[in-house]
Amino acid sequence: MAGTALRDFDGGTQKTYQRMIEAMDAQIGRVLEVLDANGLTENTIVVFTSDNGGERFSDTWPFTGKKSDLLEGGLRIPMVIAWPARIAPGRTSDQVAITMDWLPTLLAAAGTAADPGCPPDGMNLLPSLTGNAAAVDRKLFWRYKGKWQHAARIGDYKFLKILDNTFLFNVVEDPLERGNLKERHKDVYDRIVAEWQAWNASMLPEIAESFTRSFTGEELADHYGSQKASGAPDPIVPLPPAAQLR
Repeated sequence: MAGTALRDFDGGTQKTYQRMIEAMDAQIGRVLEVLDANGLTENTIVVFTSDNGGERFSDTWPFTGKKSDLLEGGLRIPMVIAWPARIAPGRTSDQVAITMDWLPTLLAAAGTAADPGCPPDGMNLLPSLTGNAAAVDRKLFWRYKGKWQHAARIGDYKFLKILDNTFLFNVVEDPLERGNLKERHKDVYDRIVAEWQAWNASMLPEIAESFTRSFTGEELADHYGSQKASGAPDPIVPLPPAAQLR
């Protein structure tokens, strides 16, 4: 039926977005009130997070990029957890985390673990959430067919590829991803690209039939020049073995 599509670009404002957030906040509040009323708050785990970066009307500062981008604004998401019995209120953590961490974390909170034959991709965050465990270095990898994007974060550094453009950023010192360090720190760039290539080789291959999309210049004015995403796998030829082993 006309007018029933969930995806449209012919309306919306930040004021509407504000009302949506307020409505969501009110409904979350109702859930928390029921937990309180039934004496369940102390030992109930409540997680507030997101599945991707900011939408059209969201503010992703101090990052650039939005949903469907592998820029930090498309990757960084809110994560708040409450578990009064185990997690002290008001704490923050510098531990780099990813959505796949929730499975091993919640299994550990329940006193169990994943089947050793099917290990999860993430790590258990409970030591960081419930204590003062030191942050653990991570290696995180992404790929997205829209704009043929690749990304890897190892330590403070991030490799990023968008179409034929490649970058190396220190995303701790430069969260806006403005200073391309790939020539200044070519050894770091080559190492992280090689690690991305090794990870990618261990994944299922990209296929033309899998869904992908990204915002176009027709949809969003600040994406001028961006074309409809091709469903084809990235045509870039993998690095030669000598570069991978560098």
